[in-house]
Amino acid sequence: MTAVSIPNPERKLALTNLGIAYTAFIIGTLCGLMQVFIRNDALQLPAWLDYYQILTAHGVLLALIFTTFFIFGFFQSGMSRTLGAFGPKVVFWNWVGLIITTTGTVMTTVMIVSGEASVLYTFYAPMMANGFFYVGLALFVVGTWVQSFALAGHYLVWRKANKGEKSPLFAYMTVATIILWIIACLGVVATVLFQFIPWAFGWKEGINVELSRSLFWYFGHPLVYFWLLPAYIGWYVIVPKIIGGKVFSDSLARLSFILFILFSIPVGFHHQLTEPGIASFWKFLQTVLTFMVIVPSLMTAFSMFAVFETRGRELGGKGLFGWFRKLPWKDVRFTSIFIAMLFFIPGGAGGIINASFQMNEVIHNTLWVVGHFHITVGTPVAMTFFGITFWLIPFLTKRVFTKALQRLALIQIITWSIGMVLMSTAQHVLGLFGAPRRTAYTGYQHEDALAWFEGIISNHVTMAVGGSILFLSASLLIFIVVQLAWFAPMAESATQETFPIAESDARETPGILENWTVWIGVALVLIAVAYTIPVADMIQHAPPGSDGFRTW
Repeated sequence: MTAVSIPNPERKLALTNLGIAYTAFIIGTLCGLMQVFIRNDALQLPAWLDYYQILTAHGVLLALIFTTFFIFGFFQSGMSRTLGAFGPKVVFWNWVGLIITTTGTVMTTVMIVSGEASVLYTFYAPMMANGFFYVGLALFVVGTWVQSFALAGHYLVWRKANKGEKSPLFAYMTVATIILWIIACLGVVATVLFQFIPWAFGWKEGINVELSRSLFWYFGHPLVYFWLLPAYIGWYVIVPKIIGGKVFSDSLARLSFILFILFSIPVGFHHQLTEPGIASFWKFLQTVLTFMVIVPSLMTAFSMFAVFETRGRELGGKGLFGWFRKLPWKDVRFTSIFIAMLFFIPGGAGGIINASFQMNEVIHNTLWVVGHFHITVGTPVAMTFFGITFWLIPFLTKRVFTKALQRLALIQIITWSIGMVLMSTAQHVLGLFGAPRRTAYTGYQHEDALAWFEGIISNHVTMAVGGSILFLSASLLIFIVVQLAWFAPMAESATQETFPIAESDARETPGILENWTVWIGVALVLIAVAYTIPVADMIQHAPPGSDGFRTW
């Protein structure tokens, strides 16, 4: 395999993003470990620190900071790899965006640590944080937009220089993800700039709680796909190359990303099925659109297993499942991502339950939702990012992913899987019993409620054991990252770690799939249909507005 390099400016950009991502990752996982021990009454915090600071930090650092910085590091290196070196302007604006995003990250973190923003990952009104927490959130989003537009500009330059050519699949999927991110962020930007910041600084009295929550979830659900689509890029584009195969269908891959743009945004009301002020019709409409998102996920599953079977049979696999044994199970770059895919099966099934009217009533605001979140984001997305890390950092640092580190990586993946099975299973079962989320106080001092925690699986001890294994696994991952960044042997050019990009099929891809004007237009129409009337009603019939509350 011929080694492919990218210029130093892109390397530095990507490595800076990855460094911040993994710094947030280890702090966030430490906060998660502390949570399970607090719930188990095995840890008492000092007076200056409380459970809700830790809970907020855990959600923000892992769900926002780790994922976002990792994604942009991945995108920057991949766009340079597939479209060619960045121009000076692209490099400059990526750094500007990175600095703005980091500034926002520092501001929000300081507010959380100082006890001024224990409003959880969702920062629901009428709980009020310090105004600078919301300023930090705004800067964070603006910084990601600057980086996004810089990458989109690099893509447009390539399109102009290569008129009529199909863009590389990695670049196409990156642009699709960026489009989804920018459109989705409009909701959170609107509520932060025009509701939360004026309210928190006392420039206006009261906040329309229902409108703020609706604008948050306009952003909050597609945020899940902002995490998931980069993982899908790894599945579609990277994994086939690692196992020696090809992309199953270029057209199917591109269409699946288009469908995510169309159907992952106008679905926020399925997070608000218990909200009294939203008419049932609009909840039903957005629930229907939510189920439409299942289609591209099933397309992805079909495509990936087609790649696996095709490659396995090329390697001599016979019979119905003979191809399965021919896959490169000893290659942790593949194994980590394959396990991530398997976790997404129960995760996706749980999402269907969450989005269903009647079943949502059973699990809403319980630990079930926390368990679901961990086996959709904490496992399929995170473990895919781990698998990417195992080759991306050596590629950027020009070091070797040694056999010793590969063995450690396999242990890390196995322990992460075990820890997540234990913790998330306990959370799912406890959620079905009725154990609440978002609170450290779970037993209600009532014998019936306390009985929820007496099972072998439905037990705080099980969660604590799972959380402990996860933290040990996270620590091992950080050790591997540090080794790959600074201490692993330098690679010779002939053996340098590469950025694996699979070849697409030779069949012609319809040009309309790359006509972004059409698809952005259709997405905006769907959003307008799903949101215009209910949001207008929330504004027109707005209550006087709620004062801010500090509940910690």
